[in-house]
Amino acid sequence: MERPKMAELESLETAAEHERILREIESTDTACIGPTLRSVYDGEEHGRFMEKLEARIRNHDREIEKMCNFHYQGFVDSITELLKVRGEAQKLKNQVTDTNRKLQNEGKELILAMQELRQCRLQQRNISATVDKLTLCLPVLEMYSKLREQMKSKRHYPALKTLEHLEHTFLPQVSHYRFCKVMVDNIPRLREEIKELSMSDLKDFLESIRKHSDKIGETAMKQDCRFNQWKIIARIFFSLLLSPNVQAQQQRNLDNIVSQQPRIGGGKKSKKEFSASSELEVKNTSPMSEQDSGILDVEDEDEEEEVPGAQDLVDFSPVYRCLHIYSVLGARETFESYYRKQRRKQARLVLQPPSNMHETLDGYRKYFNQIVGFFVVEDHILHTTQGLVNRAYIDELWEMALSKTIAALRTHSSYCSDPSLVLDLKNLIVLFADTLQGYGFPVNQLFDMLLEIQDQYSETLLKKWAGVFRNILDSDNYSPIPVSNEDVYRKIVGQFPFQDAELEKQPFPKKFPFSEFVPKVYGQIKEFIYACLKFSEDLHLSSTEVDDMIRKSTNLLLTRTLSNCLQNVIKRKNVGLTELVQIIINTTHLEKSCKFLEEFITNITNVLPETVHTTKLYGTTTFKDARHAAEEEIYTNLNQKIDQFLQLADYDWMAPEPGSRASEYLVDLIGFLRSTFAVFTHLPGKVAQTACMSACKHLSTSLLQLLLEAEVRQLTLGALHQFNLDVEECEQFARSGPVPGFQGDTLQLAFIDLRQLLDLFIQWDWSTYLADYGQPTCKYLRVNPTTALILLEKMRDTSRKNNVFAQFRKNERDKQKLIDTVAKQLRGLINSHHS
Repeated sequence: MERPKMAELESLETAAEHERILREIESTDTACIGPTLRSVYDGEEHGRFMEKLEARIRNHDREIEKMCNFHYQGFVDSITELLKVRGEAQKLKNQVTDTNRKLQNEGKELILAMQELRQCRLQQRNISATVDKLTLCLPVLEMYSKLREQMKSKRHYPALKTLEHLEHTFLPQVSHYRFCKVMVDNIPRLREEIKELSMSDLKDFLESIRKHSDKIGETAMKQDCRFNQWKIIARIFFSLLLSPNVQAQQQRNLDNIVSQQPRIGGGKKSKKEFSASSELEVKNTSPMSEQDSGILDVEDEDEEEEVPGAQDLVDFSPVYRCLHIYSVLGARETFESYYRKQRRKQARLVLQPPSNMHETLDGYRKYFNQIVGFFVVEDHILHTTQGLVNRAYIDELWEMALSKTIAALRTHSSYCSDPSLVLDLKNLIVLFADTLQGYGFPVNQLFDMLLEIQDQYSETLLKKWAGVFRNILDSDNYSPIPVSNEDVYRKIVGQFPFQDAELEKQPFPKKFPFSEFVPKVYGQIKEFIYACLKFSEDLHLSSTEVDDMIRKSTNLLLTRTLSNCLQNVIKRKNVGLTELVQIIINTTHLEKSCKFLEEFITNITNVLPETVHTTKLYGTTTFKDARHAAEEEIYTNLNQKIDQFLQLADYDWMAPEPGSRASEYLVDLIGFLRSTFAVFTHLPGKVAQTACMSACKHLSTSLLQLLLEAEVRQLTLGALHQFNLDVEECEQFARSGPVPGFQGDTLQLAFIDLRQLLDLFIQWDWSTYLADYGQPTCKYLRVNPTTALILLEKMRDTSRKNNVFAQFRKNERDKQKLIDTVAKQLRGLINSHHS
């Protein structure tokens, strides 16, 4: 029972499920019916479902049929109405078609006109759009064309400005066009090209500046020279007012300066004015000329026209343009580094002096002009740019330049042997220093170096004046200057400070006591002082320093140069006694003139000799030394002349009897001495007396040597008597007073040794000699026992040889014994004296 119930329940569930599916099929969209049908096929009752489905379809068909039957009459009526409408519609269609055909035929022209109008409107719109676009594009193209034109004309800074406007203002408005993209792509290349071109202009500027720096420096130094020359004129004029004693020389200096004064102007602007008024504007000049490269072409102008200022010669616009361009491009540091590096290289080239610079002044001038030109340019750059160069950089360059310049000047100036060239070099260095000092550069080291050159200048002056003194001394006739009239007398007195009341009273013609070399030497000493003074000008030295410098140099001239020249003249082989006497007279007068030289230096330096630390002139010592040397030379000369006469002596030492008068050679010698001492009238008394005494002593000594010569081995009493006659002649000369001033028999004392020796032998007074030997009152006090023994031996040998048989005579034997005894006693005296 249970099984049928279960089957029945299952059948009911299946029927219910099928009903649900059918409702779902009816109410569900056809596209989504798949899952529903799948559930039917997934089950096992799809046959029964199909039956259910067929039954439902039949039910719906019956309902449709009922509905159709209910509305059929209405349908028929509608079809009938529709058929009627179709006929009317056909008529209407025909009418519409006909109307349309007519309208189409009538509207063809209008359509054509409308099409043309449409085309025109389209073209108008395109043209308007094109104009608008061209309005945007044309400024770009114009700017680009302007850019190319500026670059072509090398106006790089305006080109860079144009490029900036093009890039930031115009191109963004038309950036979607292809040509604009090309332009944008070209902008970095154009910017780099402008950068390279501006750098090329800078290189041309630097090269041109390097070539023309001497021209720039020459102009700057000319401007400074004009101011310095007027300062010199003012100083000389002031000196003329203060020191009338030096008017003539200073007037010559003044005339020389004025005659050489170049007619130059100071330029349109001073250095500072030009720096202050310089503008940083870039001149829009067309293609690069020499002006753009840095140097303006200055034609030769009339002497009456002003010389342009140093900066007026230079166009710095290439530097300014390049600086601005690099600043805009953000590469200012690169530009500054490059500029400084190149200028340092140029500075080293400028500071390298030519090897032959020392040969001419033009070599030094060109060297200084280049240095001045270099620093004038750098000073202008310093004051007209913002940081391109700074003071530290300029100071560094100047320190390098100063050290190299000083080293070069020390080296090359050492080759200068011409004082005029050294003086011109000094003036050029002063002008060089003053010019750069005007631009704010410290130049103290240059002035310190000038003090070193001053020593060299003094040496060259001393060498030059040595030649001058030699020529004066060689050309002098060493005779007193004859004066025939008052004009000649006053002229010489004007050249040399000489005053002699007795000489002035004498009638013309008359003679000065000195020869021509005295006023000439005195005048050259003054010229030397003037030459020293010239070097001290513009060295910023005090009057005391100038005075000290002049005095030291003058002392060197006197003590070394003039002294050597005088000594050489005095020591010459061919100098005569007359010349030596005149030299003594001349040096005496030059010695007296030293005080006038002191006054002369005081007048030109305005430094009193009483000032502390003032150097004194050593002229007095110089002339005293020269005079003493001349005196010694006179003594030596006299002695040589005496020796020459004595060489003529021809004594017969074996003569048995003496002659009746003195030897001929000695008479000639005495005559020579008398004439010589007669010339000594103008010499100072002591000099003449000393010369006379020296000559007599030398004559006495030489005569004694004749007796004692080893060649004279034997000597007779007759020869000794002849020799005594000669000595008596000498004594007679001494008694005659050849030179005034000797008291009593002072001059005769020169022959006292010889006189006592001859008296001893002629009088044969050995007992007195031997008895009184060594006592102050001894008659033969000046007889040396050694001399007496030598002479006695010569006489003994003569006795032995000539009197071989005389030994048999008693008196001869006694004499020989006496000689032997005396000789023995003399030897005893000699031995006792040595012991």
